[in-house]
Amino acid sequence: MPSKIPVNEPLCQTEQPSTRSARHPAPGQPSTQLQVSPAPSSRSAQHPAPGQTEQPSSQLQVRLSSPAPSSRSAQHPAPGQPSTQLQVSPAPSSRSAQHPAPGQPSTQLLVRLSSPAPGQTEQPSSQLQVRLSSPAPGQTEQPSTQLQVRLSSPAPGQTEQPSSQLQVRLSSPAPSSRWSLNGTLIDLGSDYRRHMSGGNLIINSLDRDQDTGVYQCTAFNTWGIILSCRASLQFAYLDNFKTQTARSAVNVREGQGVVLLCGPPMHSGELTFAWILNEYPYFVQQDSRRFISQETGSLYIAKVEPSDVGNYTCVVNNSITKGKVLSSPTPLVLRNDGAMGEYEPKIEVNFPDTVPAAKGSTVKLECFALGNPVPEISWRRTNGVPFPSKVKMKNSNAVLEIPHFQQEDTGMYECVAENSRGKNAARGRIAFQAKPHWLQTMTDGALSIEENLFWECKANGKPKPSYSWLRNGDNLMAEGRVQIENGALSIAALNLSDAGMYQCVAENKHGIIYSSAELMVLASPPSFSKNPLKPLLKARSGSEVVLECKPQASPRAISLWKKSNEIVQKNERITLLANGTLKIVNATRRDAGSYTCIAKNQFGTASATGRLLITEPTRITQRPANMEIIVGESIVLPCQIASDPALVVSFSWEFNRQLIDFHGDADHFDRVGGSISGDLMIRNIQLNHGGKYVCVIDTDVESLSASAILVVKGPPGPPDTVAVEEITDSTAQLSWSLGRDNGSPITGYIIQARTPFTVGWQAVDTVPEVINGNTLTATVVGLNAWVEYEFRVVARNSVGMGEPSPASAKTRTEDTMPDTAPTDTGGGGGTTSELVITWEPVPEELQNGEGFGYIIAFRPLGAITWTRVVISTPGVARYIFRNDTIPPFSPFDVKVGAYNNRGEGPFSSIATVFSAEEVPIEAPKRVWGRSVSAATIEVIWEALPVTPERVLGYEVVYWEDDTKPDTVGKVRTSGNYSAVNVTGLSANTQYYLAVCAFNTAGTGPQSTHINATTKKPAPGQPPLNVEWTMIGSLLTLHWGPVIAMETEAEVIGYLVLLRRHRYNDVNSIITNKTRMELTLSPNDNYLIQIKALSEGGEGVGSEPIHIHKLSMGARGSGGSSLNPLLLSHLISFLISALLLLNSSW
Repeated sequence: MPSKIPVNEPLCQTEQPSTRSARHPAPGQPSTQLQVSPAPSSRSAQHPAPGQTEQPSSQLQVRLSSPAPSSRSAQHPAPGQPSTQLQVSPAPSSRSAQHPAPGQPSTQLLVRLSSPAPGQTEQPSSQLQVRLSSPAPGQTEQPSTQLQVRLSSPAPGQTEQPSSQLQVRLSSPAPSSRWSLNGTLIDLGSDYRRHMSGGNLIINSLDRDQDTGVYQCTAFNTWGIILSCRASLQFAYLDNFKTQTARSAVNVREGQGVVLLCGPPMHSGELTFAWILNEYPYFVQQDSRRFISQETGSLYIAKVEPSDVGNYTCVVNNSITKGKVLSSPTPLVLRNDGAMGEYEPKIEVNFPDTVPAAKGSTVKLECFALGNPVPEISWRRTNGVPFPSKVKMKNSNAVLEIPHFQQEDTGMYECVAENSRGKNAARGRIAFQAKPHWLQTMTDGALSIEENLFWECKANGKPKPSYSWLRNGDNLMAEGRVQIENGALSIAALNLSDAGMYQCVAENKHGIIYSSAELMVLASPPSFSKNPLKPLLKARSGSEVVLECKPQASPRAISLWKKSNEIVQKNERITLLANGTLKIVNATRRDAGSYTCIAKNQFGTASATGRLLITEPTRITQRPANMEIIVGESIVLPCQIASDPALVVSFSWEFNRQLIDFHGDADHFDRVGGSISGDLMIRNIQLNHGGKYVCVIDTDVESLSASAILVVKGPPGPPDTVAVEEITDSTAQLSWSLGRDNGSPITGYIIQARTPFTVGWQAVDTVPEVINGNTLTATVVGLNAWVEYEFRVVARNSVGMGEPSPASAKTRTEDTMPDTAPTDTGGGGGTTSELVITWEPVPEELQNGEGFGYIIAFRPLGAITWTRVVISTPGVARYIFRNDTIPPFSPFDVKVGAYNNRGEGPFSSIATVFSAEEVPIEAPKRVWGRSVSAATIEVIWEALPVTPERVLGYEVVYWEDDTKPDTVGKVRTSGNYSAVNVTGLSANTQYYLAVCAFNTAGTGPQSTHINATTKKPAPGQPPLNVEWTMIGSLLTLHWGPVIAMETEAEVIGYLVLLRRHRYNDVNSIITNKTRMELTLSPNDNYLIQIKALSEGGEGVGSEPIHIHKLSMGARGSGGSSLNPLLLSHLISFLISALLLLNSSW
């Protein structure tokens, strides 16, 4: 079905609606519509009648009836029953609602629907809201206007008609408003059904004949008048078929084509069609042979078959009301005069020669043909351009659908019907159409009286839009001072009556758009309140001075200038411009003084005065100079001036055209100097600080600048694109590209490598050994085979080493046979009849390839033939050869080699390894022990005589509880020793001990067990009341005796420990008295401590005593080192030494 563009009264339009009724309104119906229909039953809403096209979800539906029908009749209206309907066009897309074209009101539809709870009889009330934006007079921006329609149905038994409310909200200043219908002012005084409330138009008892039409609101106040967008209110309905008697039978021959006409009744709103064969619910299914036109409702059968015989009923559905009516049956009878022969296709359903299509709409073209055999339908564009993917073919290609129609979709379309007897074609052109949209809009104007106005608005659309102009809501005609040409409006010599609200209107048959603006005509005397003269204007001597005189005045004022009450006369240096500005070129100090501008028009006179001060030019006395500097250094760029004292001077610095932020980058930049100096200090200079620095000096009258180029030299940047060009088992040829030299030429490169086995990056040997700065290739030598390497390159210059390059791709060297033998070959030990061989495994990075293992070779000392064993585990470091014929502790020659998949490598040097020996078979004799202290027991035994079994040493085992001999401690002594001290024991505890011999084969049998008890612990009390006296070099010590407790060992004497400062040796002096005299050197400091002695060992030491070399003739006690008298003497001595030192300076 072709898309139709209605030719009717233009309305304000938003983006193209999505429903079919909006795209294809009935002839004469406005293209933007308010439609409200009876709400469908839940069943019909979910399951549309057969043949009915399901409506989009955006369709707004309200069910109304008057009087209200019963619940059953509301859900299932009788066929042909008319309904009262109100049609509402769907809301625009969100884009158009949010961003309407300039000057174009936006339309938004909101519908609130409610239905009674189950079991209730009250009819639902419906509220429909339409927001139309229309500007208030005096405003330039369009305020939003709301058009609101409330619809309600009376309760059962009531006769009250539904009401409609049109609501307009306007912004301040509060305007008055009026409404018109179809261009005629609504007389609310004589119409009891309509009334206004706060600008809202409320319509009660809706009537299709009286209320259908186009509504528009006019808002006005003292600023002017402006029109809102238009809204169309229409009622959807569907009448019954005029007659319900059976239609005449249609007689056809088998194989003949036939058309059954539907002839829908009077209606408003979009219709869909379906056909019933014989009885409900047997609907005719469309296929390549049968087609139902949604344009006419007719049923087309291309080739009649016997199964087609029956009664056909046309079902008409109103998409808005959801109501449907059925035609009377049409019998289809098969004639008995034989079948119809074959014939070529005859196209019965086609489309017009020209099909207008609106931008963004969905275009449907229908094409169907009768014929025998059944024709096949195909489509093409005559220009040969293939259809885009969005184009859809429906109903066996009988319908061509083009969604979202665009200008590139225009052109000639051809439908071809073809069978074996021939083919026919139908053609038509789809023409692109579009509603207007603004290219240029008007803006508010405020002009003085007698000035000229020029406004221009431009719109685009197809057909090309026409223009008209409104002033205060009335059409503006071109006459006299007013000239209108297309979208341009000009008014000459404005007067006060020209002020008001203006609207530029662009329209074509698809829509109308508005652009609104306010014109203010001003008339006032001169005033300097908003643009006064500067009280003080400073200017540099020799410069050009501009004194502006810009009073507010309507019309523009005539200006003259006075200097010191004398009119300023024009000369070769002084000019008075047409806009009142006074210009002085090459100013001198004689031009300084007080200036007054006098402005005058027909409404009055005003004046303003300011003073002109002429200053001496500012000079730069020290400029920054170009410099080269190394990264990390600091410099000062000078910038100093000489200026007139009357000027305010400010300094700023730019770096590479960007203003330096001294607060944000204070780590590097700082301003130094006084008011006439703007020196720039740059600290810790980095590479990114190189560039152009500009010192900018701004004064009241001029701006000066001085620049310098700073070149920063640093280590080179990283080389780039390091690649391995060729690799062998021990070498790799590398290449790289040049990096930045950072101000200093690159003098050389070093290459570093990394493997999974190295810690970080390591320098490697290269050929050439020294790589100069002009070389970008080198060969790395001395690599390990079958190892994955990464390489990087580091450049250097005169400043230093640069950053390393990114690592190269990981590359593995080629494999080769091993070239490294295992190390530390040895062995020995084990058990009887074993030869244990050990070695240090070859590291993985030296294995040179896959399949790495070891070859073990051994022979008895003096033999010729080697026994070889292969071990395929690379990490193993031990091999045990077992053979009962091996004598104990017999020598063998042993060597270990390596191999991999590429072959065998070298063997290690030959080592002598002894086979396992036997454990000692005798136990030590004459074992005895004695307690030495509270923590030590000495064990003594008789060494074993020489036996065949080697004795490497002896092991003493000990334990506390004879019932648990397994809980033991062990002490070993190597060599032929026969005594050992067991230490770390508990005091006053009995221990059991045994001794056995050991060698590499293990330990021999234990001796007979002995026992010994440790002594009581030493006293836990330190010596107290320690006193000392120093006379000359003689130190006398006194201390109190230590009394042991019952559980402690008796005190048998005292131990005095004496250590000189700076010496580690400690002198131990034992005495059985509590007094001791010592002779000390007068030139040393000493530390003394006293401990009690007992059989249990040394007791706790006293508090240390510090003896200073200056303490001769002093006394002390406890741990004190100096008495107060001595301390006083020391302080006096130190003060005298300091005074003597200062005087020497």
